[in-house]
Amino acid sequence: MKMVLEIPDEISAELARGLDNPARAALEALAATAYGRGVLSLEQVRRLLGLDSRWDAQEVLSAHGAWPGMTVNDLEADLETLRSQPRPVRA
Repeated sequence: MKMVLEIPDEISAELARGLDNPARAALEALAATAYGRGVLSLEQVRRLLGLDSRWDAQEVLSAHGAWPGMTVNDLEADLETLRSQPRPVRA
């Protein structure tokens, strides 16, 4: 899905001056709101934001006041992620 936000020019100029990446800030806010309302799981937030780990996703959510908790779905998604990654070779 592609989303387009229409922001008045004078406001978009302020956003560009005040935020390093307004589009990223909007995406993170959307993810945090969706997580807080139970629409997205922590794993879905991680994938939406292109983050490497659940810890990175938790950090973003916490910065937006959406305190992550662990659900059964989160645990299952984490286990699936772990299973899909190559195992380190031990010497």
